Amino acid sequence: MASAIQQNLTSKNEKYAAAFSEGHLALPPAKKYAVVTCMDARIDPAAAFGISLGDAHVIRNAGGNAKDALRSLVISQQLLGTNEVLLIKHTGCGMLTFKNEDAHAVVEKNLGSDGKDELAGLDFQPFPDLEQAVEDDVKLLKASKAIPDSVTITGWVYAVETGKVKQIV
Repeated sequence: MASAIQQNLTSKNEKYAAAFSEGHLALPPAKKYAVVTCMDARIDPAAAFGISLGDAHVIRNAGGNAKDALRSLVISQQLLGTNEVLLIKHTGCGMLTFKNEDAHAVVEKNLGSDGKDELAGLDFQPFPDLEQAVEDDVKLLKASKAIPDSVTITGWVYAVETGKVKQIV
């Protein structure tokens, strides 16, 4: 039997598909840019950042982390022609609330030694300072040999309390 979440997915998708008229959109993003942002459920990138369907690649992960997004950015640029990156972290991010050892301890407590062993050495990449994390991630992308110098890279903070963005880099 389908869960309530699965039932919601199928019923909402039926309504969406009945009115869907964007199947003609090209595979590469029309506006040739990518957004790296957090997976936080309080962020609606399309609405908050003015992204229409087909405009941009939106890459989401815990903390809007550049290192985790690098594989997707290379594909976005090298195979699909994007030439700009907006890295957008946010206020109230969960990545500000813990250290690596905290995450590893929770994994061990909840998943036991097998979970702990599988994730041994994993850097969860938390950060204690939001704006510094934006600067560090932009610096990482700009220093990467996998990102051409011609790619424009900027860093931003989105305030979940107000819905406003502020450019940091």
